[in-house]
Amino acid sequence: TEERLSALGNIIVCNDHVALAHPDLDRETEDVLTDVLGVEVFRQTVGGQALVGSYSKFTNRGGMVHPKTTAEDLQELSSLLQVPLVAGTINRGSDVLGGGLVANDWTAFCGLDTTGTEISVVESIFQIQQNTANRHPNSKQQNSNGNQLGPSSIVTDMRSSLIDQLS
Repeated sequence: TEERLSALGNIIVCNDHVALAHPDLDRETEDVLTDVLGVEVFRQTVGGQALVGSYSKFTNRGGMVHPKTTAEDLQELSSLLQVPLVAGTINRGSDVLGGGLVANDWTAFCGLDTTGTEISVVESIFQIQQNTANRHPNSKQQNSNGNQLGPSSIVTDMRSSLIDQLS
């Protein structure tokens, strides 16, 4: 059969262990997700929204969901995903988290309109600023100049580059 839902980034969100998928996702597509990504797939809505990839983001360390997600649903999702979750916004109040946030286990990027408070929530729930150097296997390596390689140095270099370009 042909999958009618084609914008996969809007209908799927996952980490290394679990994926949430649009309730109407084709069974065959669900099987492909399980086989290719090696994750358990759950058909779910987030905050009443079927586009789980648009309205939620999560990693192996934490996640953020649509701001209208009830406390009960938040608890259920957190238990299902086995990560802490928070309801929140990005880009100055947007509930479309997928349109303004990209995150993995050691860094996150958000849209230019994101407020300081929103950034603090992102850093906290995704555990971005806590022990960055000790989380990644390559973080203890050094280059020929004795400078640390790994996520924290990459993020520092990228931040510096972005600030230079935007100023």
